[in-house]
Amino acid sequence: MGEGREGRTPRVLVVDDDPAIVGLVGALVEGEGLGFVGVGSGEEALAAVTDGPVDLVVLDVMMPGMDGFETCRLLRSREPDLPVIFLSAKDDETSQVVGLTIGGDDYVAKPFRPRELVARIRARLRRSEGSSHGLRVGPLALDPVAHRASLLDVPLNLTPTEFRLLQELMAADGDPVPVGDLFRRVWDAEPDASSRNTVMVHIRRLRAKLERVDASRGYVQTVWGVGYRVSGDGR
Repeated sequence: MGEGREGRTPRVLVVDDDPAIVGLVGALVEGEGLGFVGVGSGEEALAAVTDGPVDLVVLDVMMPGMDGFETCRLLRSREPDLPVIFLSAKDDETSQVVGLTIGGDDYVAKPFRPRELVARIRARLRRSEGSSHGLRVGPLALDPVAHRASLLDVPLNLTPTEFRLLQELMAADGDPVPVGDLFRRVWDAEPDASSRNTVMVHIRRLRAKLERVDASRGYVQTVWGVGYRVSGDGR
C-alpha cells in the first residue's frame, strides 16, 4: 500500500459498537498491509486520534452514547484533513446526505461488500496523498503537496474530498467536468444510483466555504446537463 505522510504504514481507525464488524474490517485492513486500531464508541475514537497517528477513519453511525454523526463533527473540528468513511446500516438518502454534509468523505451501507470497502479505503488514502502539481485559477490556488487551498490568499479549510474535488475542477482549466467523471476521479469508483447526489452534496459544501471568503462571485459553477466547472473570475 505504500507509506503514510511520515514514511510509515498508513493506520486505519475502525469505530463500531459491534465487535464482529470491528474484527472483520480490521482483518480486511491488515490484509492490505495497513495498520489498524479498533474501538467501540465515539468517545474512544476521539481518544485514539489524540493518542496516535491515524490516516483514515471507518465510522459507524448508530452507536450508543455519541453517535457517528456527532463523532464526525468533533473529529472534523480537531483533524480537518482526516478522511472519514461512514459505514452504516442506515442506507436511506437522508442519512447519506447528513453524513456527507457534516464532513464525511464517503458513505458505505451495511451489509457491505468487503472488496468494495477495501477499494474505497485505498482510494481515500491515495486521494489524501494528492499529486505534486500546484494549480492556480484566478484568485484560487491549490498546493497538493502541502494540502493547502486558498481563495484571495485566504486559507480554505477543506476536507480531503472537498480538496480533491476542487483539484479536479481546477485541473480542467475552465472546461466543465461531467458528474460521472468527477465521481470516478474523486471517489475512484464507477457511478451508481447515489453518485450524483454524493457529488452534489460535496459541491454544495465546497461552494459554501468559498462563499465565506468571497460571496460576490460563484467560482464553482453548474453547467446544466453536463457537470461543474471552476471560473477564475466567478462569471
